[in-house]
Amino acid sequence: MTVFKGYMKITKQNIGLIIMYLAIFMGITVMMQLSAKDQETGGYRAESVRIGFVDEDGGALAKGLEEYLGKIHKIIPMDNNKGELQENLFYRNVEYIVKIPAGFEKRCLKGNEKLSVTKLPGSYTGFYVDQQINSFVNSAKAYYAAGYTSEEAAEAIMEGPEPKVKMLDTGHTKGETPGYAYYYRYIPYLLLSVLCYVLGNILSSFHKGDVPKRMQASPISGQRQNLEALLAAGVLGIVLWIICILGGIFFYGRELLESGGFVYYLLNSLTMLPVSLSLSYLVGILTSNPEALSGVVNTLSLGMCFLCGVFVPLDILSTKVKTAAQFLPVYWYEKANDTIAEFENITGGVKTEIWQAMGIQLVFAAAILCVAMAVGKRKA
Repeated sequence: MTVFKGYMKITKQNIGLIIMYLAIFMGITVMMQLSAKDQETGGYRAESVRIGFVDEDGGALAKGLEEYLGKIHKIIPMDNNKGELQENLFYRNVEYIVKIPAGFEKRCLKGNEKLSVTKLPGSYTGFYVDQQINSFVNSAKAYYAAGYTSEEAAEAIMEGPEPKVKMLDTGHTKGETPGYAYYYRYIPYLLLSVLCYVLGNILSSFHKGDVPKRMQASPISGQRQNLEALLAAGVLGIVLWIICILGGIFFYGRELLESGGFVYYLLNSLTMLPVSLSLSYLVGILTSNPEALSGVVNTLSLGMCFLCGVFVPLDILSTKVKTAAQFLPVYWYEKANDTIAEFENITGGVKTEIWQAMGIQLVFAAAILCVAMAVGKRKA
C-alpha cells in the first residue's frame, strides 16, 4: 500500500487547507442561509415604503389617496421644493415621491393625466407603489362613471373589501424553503474546492520530475498503483462527505432527519462526490505547480458555483445563463436540490425528475473521468 500511504501523507500535509475550507463553508452556509431566509420571507408580505406626499390639490380624492397608501406605507407630507425633495430621495429619507397637482380630481376623473412620481432607480418597491396608485385611480374612475362624487368614490374605495391571498401548500413545506436546503445548496463549493486542491496537489506531486519514471520502475504494477490511488481518493472523498452530512445533522438535528427529503439530500450530495473526484483527477493531471493549481481550482470552483445556482439561486439567473449552465454538472445538482426543497412528499413525476438529475451528474462524472484518463495516457 505504498502509493496509498503516499497519498495519505500528502493529505496530512494539507490538513490546514481542508480545515480552512470547512470553516469557510460553514460560515458561508450560515450567512447565506440567514440572508436568503430574510429575503424570501419578505417576498410574501406587504412591504412598507416611505413615501413623500406632496398635495397641492387638497381635495377629497387626494386625501383619499393619501389615506389609502397610508394603510400600508409610511406617508411623509412634504412641500413642493425640488431641492428638498431630491435631497430626501438621495439620502433615502423617502423611497418614493408622489405629487398631487392642483385640479387633480378633474384631471384624473375626466382626463387621462398621470400623477408625477419619482422613485429610486431599479427599486422593485417603486413598481409596487405604482400598482397601488393605478388601482386607486382606476377604481375612482369606475365609481365616478357610476355616478359617485369624488368624496363618495374615495370613501367607497377605503371601505371596499381587501383581497385575501391563500397560498396553496402543494409541496407541504408551508410556503417556506427549509433551512437545511440552503446548507445542501453550498456542498458543491466545499467538495470542489477541497478535493480539487488536495487531490490535484497530490497528483501533480506524483507527476513531477522523475517520480513517474521511478514509479514505472518499481515492482508495483501500474494497475495496483492506480487502484491504490483510487482507494486513497475515495477514502478522502467519503470522509469529507461524511463530515458534510454530520455538519447538517449538527445544525438541524431532528428537523432534517424527519424531513421527507432527507434520503434524497444524501443521495444527491453523494452523487456530487464522483463528479468532484473526477474533476480533481483531471485538474491534477493538467497542472504541475501549486501556483497554477490554485488558479485553476479557484476558477473552476467559483465559476461553477456562480453559474450553476450555488451562490446565486437558479430562479434569479437569466435564461441564457441557465441554458449555458446545463452543460455543467453542478447545475443538475442544484436543480435536484431545489426540487427536493420544494416538495416534502416526493412521489411520481417529482421523484423521476430528481433521479434524472442525479443520473446526469453520474454521466458527467464518467465523461470527465474518461477525458482525464485519456489526457493522463497521452502525457505518460
